[in-house]
Amino acid sequence: MARHGASSGISSHSRRFSTAVNPINISLLSKQLIQLGRINNPDTFPEITHQKELQASSLTSKLDDCTGLHQIKQVHAHVIRQGHDQSCYIITKLIRTLTRLGVPMDPYPRRVMELVQFRNPFLWTAVIRGYAVQGNLSEAVSMYGCMRKEGITPASFTFSALLKACGSVGDLSLGRQFHAQTFRLSGFCSVYVGNTMIDLYVKCGSMECARKVFDEMPERDVISWTELIAAYAKAWDMDSAAELFENLPKKDIVAWTAMVTGFVQNAKPQEALEYFHRMEMSGVLPDEVAVAGFISACAQLGASKYADRAVEIALKSGYSPSGHVVIGSALIDMYSKCGDVEEAVNVFESMNNKNVFSYSSMILGLAMHGRAREALDLFHYMVKQTTIKPNTVTFVGVLTACSHAGLVDQGRQIFASMHQTFGVEPTCDLYTCMVDLLGRAGRLQEALEVIKTMSVEPHGGVWGALLGACRIHKDPDVAEIAAKHLFEIEPDVIGNYILLCNVYASAGDWEGVLSVRKLIKEKGLKKTPAVSWVVDENGQTHKFFPGNMNHPMSDKIQETLEELVQRLTVLGYEPDLRSVPYNASDDEKRSILICHTEKLALAFSLLTTSRDSEIKIMKNLRMCQDCHTFMRLASEVTGRVIIMRDNMRFHHFRNGACSCGDFW
Repeated sequence: MARHGASSGISSHSRRFSTAVNPINISLLSKQLIQLGRINNPDTFPEITHQKELQASSLTSKLDDCTGLHQIKQVHAHVIRQGHDQSCYIITKLIRTLTRLGVPMDPYPRRVMELVQFRNPFLWTAVIRGYAVQGNLSEAVSMYGCMRKEGITPASFTFSALLKACGSVGDLSLGRQFHAQTFRLSGFCSVYVGNTMIDLYVKCGSMECARKVFDEMPERDVISWTELIAAYAKAWDMDSAAELFENLPKKDIVAWTAMVTGFVQNAKPQEALEYFHRMEMSGVLPDEVAVAGFISACAQLGASKYADRAVEIALKSGYSPSGHVVIGSALIDMYSKCGDVEEAVNVFESMNNKNVFSYSSMILGLAMHGRAREALDLFHYMVKQTTIKPNTVTFVGVLTACSHAGLVDQGRQIFASMHQTFGVEPTCDLYTCMVDLLGRAGRLQEALEVIKTMSVEPHGGVWGALLGACRIHKDPDVAEIAAKHLFEIEPDVIGNYILLCNVYASAGDWEGVLSVRKLIKEKGLKKTPAVSWVVDENGQTHKFFPGNMNHPMSDKIQETLEELVQRLTVLGYEPDLRSVPYNASDDEKRSILICHTEKLALAFSLLTTSRDSEIKIMKNLRMCQDCHTFMRLASEVTGRVIIMRDNMRFHHFRNGACSCGDFW
């Protein structure tokens, strides 16, 4: 009987202890049981524990291979049959697998956890994380409370799961409470928890707290640095990002890429190129994301000389556009924005694999160059001949094409099909496209009605599109409605005030012009100066500002312009004085018009480029009606192809005609 009792004791105690320890610690358990006198023959226990270890290893491996709930339940049955249903190690793995496959925490995973008698922090964390991942933060917090009532001290991963969940829903107050808990319970100042705290505060928009956590972390890894650098970039604070980056002890590809892409996102392409060059000089090889960032910077600069360099770097780094869809898509966007849509088409056609971003970039590229029919044809090919589904960006491209070509009916049909056929919900950006489409066509009341019936709250872009259309069609009444909303949403955006001012000027309402200018002065807003730039044959960029004649070739530029005006006058050119939003004399308006930056850039290019080369001019603001007419006629009398990019689109002037068909 004694022998039988000893055997029973071993069975019950080994079963009880296995619930609270990891199988890898069973050798330690063996020594403890021997010391307690519960094992008469210690040589027999390793055989039992070794068998349990093999079973546990096999079960966890099977759980890793599970792809559905039915398979998990089969493995769970083996767990119970082999006596592992009280093993925190295996049950934790089971719950994490259920979470990975999206199985709701109630009732199955929750019930599995509740059946374990002696739960450890890892099992509790698996349940807490499961609820957090599934978006049930309140239940995750409740589970944390239950764990603490049982006297279980949380693991670092417990706080990471809860802090991450708070960041995902933007609950700053709750996140701060868990932050305080990490101070109360010692041992949770790990790098991983600190990084999760930084992520929490960044997502909740509290950069000051995020930086404080970073500064007070006893240890940091590269994630700590790069996460904060990327956050500063997203917050439009590249000065702080750069300061942090320069203090980073060891700069790896992730940190360099964060800086390059950060400058691109902040519309500072020149700085992005400089950091990319520094990265190369430091011996760090660029990855695909860094190369794509470099290409995007080149796209923002819009100069062909950078385009060639971008292709060279992509090929040198082993990322050919034909074999890498991210690079190919970036190059399509770059060539399109550099005025070479034909080369963009060549890249698109050379790609072995295309995705929705490739098609979207090509559609938008064709749209911005006035090739609306080709853009629509490519869209219809994608949805009918491929398995690729369009997304929001695709529809922005298609609707932009319709807008620039005045294809109102086609645009309406496509907008209606977005949700019905493709399941794409209309966003503010898509509504902006529709308002722009109707507004450009002169259907201002219809555009206003679209805004009133939007399924989402309109942002500044929507009202801005309507205000821009009012400028085209000289409608101050609708313009005032749009401006009123814009001044509430974007009270400090100078462009909105300038647009309204231009509407009043086009309608001859000079009192309205004065009232807006007074408002601008009271708010202390500064007008964005117009600037046009061209790149000469040596790759040098030349910038031109309104009335600024400090260029070394100013005298020759003026002579060329005067001569060109005389030649255009023969073709019937008359300065469009309505393009000057000032109550000035006709002579003063003519003087202002002749000094518009794109005209200065054109004269410079005529002087410095060969007669058979294209002229490419970039401008930061929208081109006025007078300059559009001027460029169109200049292409006829000079025999030159003039490609003009403003902040809206490209215009290709050739033989006295424009690719926009004078609808812009």
